[in-house]
Amino acid sequence: MNKLAPYVRILGRGPGRSRSLTEEEAFEAFTLILQGDAAPEAVGALLMLMRFRGEIAPEIAGFVRALRAHVDADWTNVPAGLDWPTYAAGRTRGLPFYLLSAKLIAASGTPVLLHGWNSHQNPVASVRDQLSAVEIPVAKTAEAATKALKNGGIAYVPLEEIAPDAFRILKLRDVLGLRSAVNTTLRVFNPSLAPASVQGVFHPSYRELQADAGALLGLARLTVIKGGGGEFERHPSKDIAGFGLRDTNPWTGTAPALLDETRRLATKESQPEDLANLWNGTHSDEFAEAVVIGTAGLALLTTGQADSIEAADEQARALWAARHSTK
Repeated sequence: MNKLAPYVRILGRGPGRSRSLTEEEAFEAFTLILQGDAAPEAVGALLMLMRFRGEIAPEIAGFVRALRAHVDADWTNVPAGLDWPTYAAGRTRGLPFYLLSAKLIAASGTPVLLHGWNSHQNPVASVRDQLSAVEIPVAKTAEAATKALKNGGIAYVPLEEIAPDAFRILKLRDVLGLRSAVNTTLRVFNPSLAPASVQGVFHPSYRELQADAGALLGLARLTVIKGGGGEFERHPSKDIAGFGLRDTNPWTGTAPALLDETRRLATKESQPEDLANLWNGTHSDEFAEAVVIGTAGLALLTTGQADSIEAADEQARALWAARHSTK
């Protein structure tokens, strides 16, 4: 008998009889999937039924709990102060300016753990191609991530190194043709159990979903925004609505526009080398700098290093100005 069948039945019995999974049922179902104890047809059916019904916070919390229990427990000992997932997919992405924002947070004294995998992106948007250029080390083990955070305050971990089984399930998008609850789960994952997290979404409805899932998981501080192409990246010419948690309590707020200039984050004129050159000062772009500073400001507000977005933005500007003298 297919072990996943009872959970598929719960979701798909028909009008008036079907329902969403409880947190415990989601935990049990995703545990079976991660362990490889479910027929592939049932896995696809469950994920697509969840998508059709609409994911709910207890389901995401249950999936996250199952994933945390499945991966190497050493990841929970990585001393990250800020969890920064990067899982956006699609060709609407431009240069990953938020990598420079993460470096500013690390320079402020809060260790940052980036983790992720990105698909269907053009070369300009490639996160992994930019890591060495902007001197963010790649860590493939919890031990290596810990060492990188202690030495430089920042590290990037490929999803396939933390959770190869989750990576395998995420890749089902190539078969199913649609994203699934696994995409949301990975944004909420927080493998190091850092006390604060920043998360980006492409669809606005996921902001509250991820905030509610974070609350169920006991996360202390969280900011979720509709960011550039689905990443945690603040558009400097727009008022950005934020959802999340402050000291485990629900929070909403607005990050005001920093510039009057109207421009897309992704432009055809951008070149891959522009990101590193922006950091080292050989490339000047006021709009791009505002993206970096504004994103860093919102992250500083998330970690509690500032008590208002205005103060956080000012601190981010100071960090940007001092970036070559701050270790």
